[in-house]
Amino acid sequence: MKLIRHIIPVFALTALVSCKDFLDVRPLESISDDLTIVDKASAETAVRGIYSALGNSSYYGTGFQSIGYLSGDNVQWTGSQSQVQEFINHKVNADNSTIGGAWTAIYRTINRANNVIDKVPAVTDPTLTQVLKDQYVGEAYFLRALSYFDLARTWGGVPLITRPTLTPSDNSGVKRSTQAETYAQVLKDLDAAEPLLPLTTDRFRATRKTVWALKSRYYLYQKNWVKAEEYADKLLTDATNYSLLKPYSAFFANDARGTRESVFEIFYNGTTEVNSHRGQWQPQTNGGTRQWAPNDAFVALVNDPAVGGNRSTLVAKDNQNRWYGNLYYRNPASDPTFVIRTAELYLIRAEARAQLGKLTEGLADLNAVRDRAGLTAAKAATAADLLLAIENERRIEFALEPHRWFDLVRTGRAAAVLGVTDPNRYLLPIPVDQLLTDKSLEQNPGY
Repeated sequence: MKLIRHIIPVFALTALVSCKDFLDVRPLESISDDLTIVDKASAETAVRGIYSALGNSSYYGTGFQSIGYLSGDNVQWTGSQSQVQEFINHKVNADNSTIGGAWTAIYRTINRANNVIDKVPAVTDPTLTQVLKDQYVGEAYFLRALSYFDLARTWGGVPLITRPTLTPSDNSGVKRSTQAETYAQVLKDLDAAEPLLPLTTDRFRATRKTVWALKSRYYLYQKNWVKAEEYADKLLTDATNYSLLKPYSAFFANDARGTRESVFEIFYNGTTEVNSHRGQWQPQTNGGTRQWAPNDAFVALVNDPAVGGNRSTLVAKDNQNRWYGNLYYRNPASDPTFVIRTAELYLIRAEARAQLGKLTEGLADLNAVRDRAGLTAAKAATAADLLLAIENERRIEFALEPHRWFDLVRTGRAAAVLGVTDPNRYLLPIPVDQLLTDKSLEQNPGY
């Protein structure tokens, strides 16, 4: 039974070790759902379980992220898994194991969030204060919003499951919502999370500020330029906590984590919680497989001082003179996954301002990112010039993060840049095992 929405009769949780060490937990364990959330400790463990699912190797650990950059134009496949080439060729099949794993991992994250939202408010433990209850439920709403956002931009409309899945038949027959309805669920969850969460700064757990950051990205995708600018501005005016670091590598090099450059990142300790991303990028001499690597076009761009600036630290050469990506490099594999960075908010605000005709302000935001990368200021006479400059900057800035493919699809540029002229290919196929398990699911057109 592979359809994760249908088959979670238990609520998998991580065993709590310490409230101080976020996600520093033992391997996942399955516990009967009627025993999971009964007091403060188990509520905290349940919330940790959502974050752990988010960081799973099939979600933000590797699988889902790889969809975002393998489908772009910066990465080449060098390994033995032919299904990776399907993303690069934009001919993904429904039996592709990466999309099957990502779908399952995202719905697992949603189910854990559903359990927290459903059960924490009813817990009667005097040490679980209302403030804590609100925080835990708010975190669950945020993480569910992020999960549905990723489903919507990858597959379009999906089944909306907002109650815990307890038995194999709980959600059988739930039809797909439209993409618009799925995005509406994202906003509904973000609106629910916002007043529940504290107005604090935390790089590893959702706060009200994290909600603002995801709202800014959400409104960018919806082409609501006013709101995208507004929510990006909420964080960028808090320069004490959110600012660009110099040089570019300062947010990840030398074992850095949780810097002012980071809005939201996923913590891995390298032992019980491992970021599998490292192994795909690093060469064999560093204990990796180098299944994929920066392609020649990207290597040329990032090493061009006028384009890449000091972002050339994203790539390195192995002992065979082959280029490899170096964003994930730590051994053991404790690299954070960077979900939202301050640079993204600058470029969101720049794009929104360009669309609103605020060329001077938008150019200033773009040049803030360029200045951090050691580049001279860009010039743009028109909104079209500025938007193209932002597109090109995002390509380099987020080259090894899951943005390029989704950027080109949302801006309608995938055909011109990637040659993907079949609009059916802008969404991925529903995994075949899901279709076989639930006959109510319909495949995306063209597959």
